Amino acid sequence: MEVKVVGLASDHAGYPLKEYVKKYLDNKGIAWKDFGTNSEASCDYADFAHPLALAVESGECYPGIAVCGSGEGISMTLNKHQGIRAGLSWLPEIAHLCRQHNNANVLVMPGRFITEEEATAIMDEFFATKFEGGRHQARIDKMAVN
Repeated sequence: MEVKVVGLASDHAGYPLKEYVKKYLDNKGIAWKDFGTNSEASCDYADFAHPLALAVESGECYPGIAVCGSGEGISMTLNKHQGIRAGLSWLPEIAHLCRQHNNANVLVMPGRFITEEEATAIMDEFFATKFEGGRHQARIDKMAVN
């Protein structure tokens, strides 16, 4: 995967893991842009998911990484955008398939359910996996609702 600037977003439940993601990216020498939140104060994931989605869709960021408590809410919000393919991953194998078969452009992780070590393995797999194309591209072409 060719990485540009990784866009980041989380809600309060995902904030601690998002802060870890920043350290991970810094250690890899990968630039990032944080769309918030900036604390563990209660907030709504949509307020941060939409700016991230717009940045990925416009090409300002690629890919994105998003975190909320379960990963579900922020994933659902991101996937409302036509140009987003957010894949919720709690195992490296799922991150692999999200990239290989679905060309996921946002990795979503469940902040309350995985450790930093598990997040590292998931991100390593996400960044290392290439989109397979072929029959999978035809499926992706059918995703948009016109």
